[in-house]
Amino acid sequence: MTTYHCPRDGTRSAVSALTWCCPVCHGPWDLDFTPAPGLTLNALSGRANSLWRYAEILPLSTPSVSLGEGRTPLVPLTDTVSAKLDHLMPTLSFKDRGAVMLGELARRLNPERVVADSSGNAGTSIAAYCARAGLPCTVYVPEGTSPKKTEQIRAHGARLVAVPGDREATALAARAAADEPGAFYASHVFNPYFLHGTKTYVYELWEDLGGRLPDTLAVPVGNGTLLLGAALATAELHALGLIASRPQLVAVQAEAVAPLAAAFHAGADDLLPGAAAAPTLAEGIAIPRPPRARQILAAVRGSGGTFLTVTEDEIRDAQRDLAARGFYVETTGVACWAAVRDGLGQGVDRPGSVVVPLCGAGLKTGMAG
Repeated sequence: MTTYHCPRDGTRSAVSALTWCCPVCHGPWDLDFTPAPGLTLNALSGRANSLWRYAEILPLSTPSVSLGEGRTPLVPLTDTVSAKLDHLMPTLSFKDRGAVMLGELARRLNPERVVADSSGNAGTSIAAYCARAGLPCTVYVPEGTSPKKTEQIRAHGARLVAVPGDREATALAARAAADEPGAFYASHVFNPYFLHGTKTYVYELWEDLGGRLPDTLAVPVGNGTLLLGAALATAELHALGLIASRPQLVAVQAEAVAPLAAAFHAGADDLLPGAAAAPTLAEGIAIPRPPRARQILAAVRGSGGTFLTVTEDEIRDAQRDLAARGFYVETTGVACWAAVRDGLGQGVDRPGSVVVPLCGAGLKTGMAG
C-alpha cells in the first residue's frame, strides 16, 4: 500500500496505522499515488463492467467487496446538457464509487470496527460495503436524517447513532469514536481513497464520450467529494496525455447553506468566519464547514469555473421537472439541474456541453412538499 500525506504540512503516515487525520494540523489526508501508464480506450475492451475496469488509475485492485458499482448511463436532457445517472448505483447514490474503496481498504486492514458519519447516502454506502466485507459498522447521522436513509442503513446491519444537532455535530461525534483503538474511520471526507473512487465518474465520461470530456462539469458540493474526485481525474487524464484540456468545474450549493460559494465570490482562499446555515431540502450538501474547503475553492478556480446557488423553490421545481422527464431523483440530486436548466449564467465563460450528475434516487427522500 501507499502512504497518506498532509497537503498542508507534509506529514506522512502509513495507511495501516488507522490514523484518520494529520496528527499535526488535524486536516484531511491526501494519498501518495500516481496512476500507471497504459490506459487507453482500446485497452478497456473486455474488462469488467464496473469502475474497477480502470485498474491503472486506482490505488487498490482485485476487490472482494464490489457490488458492481459504476458504469452508469449518460443520457441527454437538452441539446447541450446531459445527465449521468449515478442514482442507479447499488445503494442508489454516487457515494458507492468511494465507499467501495473504503470498504475494500477496511477489509484488508481488518479493524475491530468501522465508524462513519453521514447525512444519509455515504452512511448507507459504507454500511452496505461493510456488510459485504463482513465488518461491524457504526454510522452516525444527524437526528433529522430522512427516515428512508436511516432504514436503509439499518437494513445493511449497521448500528445507527442519531446525533442531536447539525451535520457538524454528527461529524464530531463520529470522530470521537474514530479515535478509539481498533477503529477504522471510513470518512468520505478525510480519507482520500474515497476521492480516488469518485474520480471514476469522470473516467466513465471520458470513455463514453470517445476519449474526450464535456466543456463543463456541474457538480453539487457539500463536502466536495465528487468535485475533488472530478478535479483529480481531469488532472490525471491531462497528465497522461488522454485529454488536451480540462473542463471547467461549476460547483452548486443550496442558497440556504452556501459557505463555499460565499468564500469563492468574496475572493477568499478559505471559508469566511461566521457563515450562517438554514434548513434546506438539499440535506446531502448542507455542510457548513467542509474540511477540504481550501482544496475545493482552489480546484474550482484552477479550472476556470465558478459557484452557483439554488433556492428551495428552484430545488422543488427541478425535482418535479426531472420526474416529468422520467427521472425520480432525491432533492439533493436535482441541485445541478436546478442550476443549469435555464443556462449557466454569469461567471461561466464557455458553457458548451454540460454534464450533471443525478446522484441520489428519489426513494431516499420522496418528493419535496
